[in-house]
Amino acid sequence: MASDVPMPAPVCLIENMKGQLTVNQKSLEILSSITEPVVVVAIVGLYRTGKSYLMNKLAGKKSGFSLGSTVQSHTKGIWMWCVPHPKKPNHTLVLLDTEGLGDVEKGDNKNDTWIFALAVLLSSTFVYNSMGTINQQAMDQLHYVTELSECIKSKSAPNTDEIENSSEFVCFFPEFVWTVRDFTLELEMNGKPITPDEYLENALQPKKGKPEEFKMYNLPRQCIRQFFPNKKCFIFDRPAQRKKLSQLETLHDSELDPEFVKQVENFCSYIFKHSNVKTLQGGITVNGPRLENLVLTYVTAITSGDMPCMENAVLALAQIENSAAIQRALTHYEEMMKQKVQFPTETLRELLDIHATCEKEAIEMFIKDSFKDVDQKFQKELRNQLDVKRDAFCNKNLKESTERCRALLQDIFRPLEEAVQQGDFSKPGGYSLFLQKTKELKQKYYQKPRKGIQAEQTLQEYLKSKEDVADAILQADQSLSAKEKDIEVERVKAQAAEAAAKQLEEMHKKNQEIMEQKEKSYQEHIKQVTEKMESERKQLIAEQERALALKLKEQELLLKGGFANETEELQKQIKSLGNRLNETKKKKGRCVIC
Repeated sequence: MASDVPMPAPVCLIENMKGQLTVNQKSLEILSSITEPVVVVAIVGLYRTGKSYLMNKLAGKKSGFSLGSTVQSHTKGIWMWCVPHPKKPNHTLVLLDTEGLGDVEKGDNKNDTWIFALAVLLSSTFVYNSMGTINQQAMDQLHYVTELSECIKSKSAPNTDEIENSSEFVCFFPEFVWTVRDFTLELEMNGKPITPDEYLENALQPKKGKPEEFKMYNLPRQCIRQFFPNKKCFIFDRPAQRKKLSQLETLHDSELDPEFVKQVENFCSYIFKHSNVKTLQGGITVNGPRLENLVLTYVTAITSGDMPCMENAVLALAQIENSAAIQRALTHYEEMMKQKVQFPTETLRELLDIHATCEKEAIEMFIKDSFKDVDQKFQKELRNQLDVKRDAFCNKNLKESTERCRALLQDIFRPLEEAVQQGDFSKPGGYSLFLQKTKELKQKYYQKPRKGIQAEQTLQEYLKSKEDVADAILQADQSLSAKEKDIEVERVKAQAAEAAAKQLEEMHKKNQEIMEQKEKSYQEHIKQVTEKMESERKQLIAEQERALALKLKEQELLLKGGFANETEELQKQIKSLGNRLNETKKKKGRCVIC
């Protein structure tokens, strides 16, 4: 686990106190420290059916999740154990053990439904644990699955109908694994051996006839098929003699039924190999902090009386992640600029070229980390802040250049100013000598490196501030006639006008360069956002195509089994998915960051 917080034992993730669900802060701190992708395996089932034993095995421990040894339900709420994934390097296995369903002491079936729903919403593999056989009683006990569409929304839009809502579940629901404990039957059908998976598929077959006659029989089977297209089944013999079951934590494998030991090994091996990383709509990989935010979002919705909404959870997560992505991008931009820019730069183009490189890297970093940026709200915010930071660097460049040039001028022209004060030029020919000395010092100033973009303007400002001194020396020079002095005054005025025009041209050039850079920056934003939107569109098409393929496969199996009457609901979902897929294929991303 990438986290520095080891977990020698499980901690409570969601507490269930008198029917009130609350999130445990300690567990959130643990999740927030896990930067790796997480594979989340949740187990649910009736109380006292041995769920915790299987979870301890997945954790590679004999004990941890409390097994209990009485008829009372032992686990309250949802408990979490994060361990390094035994088969996937740089991944964390998050195990969620839930309180037993159907505990008569609770007297609150709605609370059980929420525990069941949360396990579905948070996991990438959902394990349902039952006893005996998969018969009608087992199906009746799994009535929570029939209530999922009544307590979970896939879309936030108020006009989303039940067909569309249910058809979306197949895209985001976890893999379904049914574990049957203390199984005593022979795995055969019509005298031929069958696999546990075939046993489950057969048990999920609906009854033929009028829908109203077999509604209660077919409904849970229909819900499992439509919500969980990927299904797996494991059967387990009784682990030991009844009197030893209360000591299951302490028993060595040699003291357990060998067949049971092998079945548990097969179960763990399958989970380790086939359980996927938790992902959200758009192929968003979930890590610890993202799982933390999902927990908070879903539990907050439940406790406030709302239905947990998968789309809202992703959007809420996007708000947090995209804001953080902006900050990381801006920090990266500033760090790169500080490394690359040596103030002051000789030209504005030099600074803008460095800015363009650093800005591109920042945008790429944001694009990589962001998702679900509706209307490019965060992209626009990033662009605005990058513009502000670019302007700040430009202003700093101006300031550094101006300060350096002023210091150079003060140092270089100090001897000339001292000579003026001492009257060295208050003599015939003094003005010519003053001009010659000024020219030499200007050349010395020009030869100094790294003055920056304010070099000429600062020099002209300095010379302008000394015009009165120069004019006084001119007027006092007795070697010059009045006409010569008038001509010199006009020459100085023309020179000043030329310098002002040159400054104006330079300012126009700088503004033009900034405008060109802004346009290039905008086009870079457009390019990267468009590529991101197209990538997300392709991801959505892939998800919708996968969902449609699963529904069509389910329809094919029903038709092949002769259950044509039972496919009406499925056909509506197929049509709904097909329509949305066609809309997505037609829709091209429209960038609106301007």
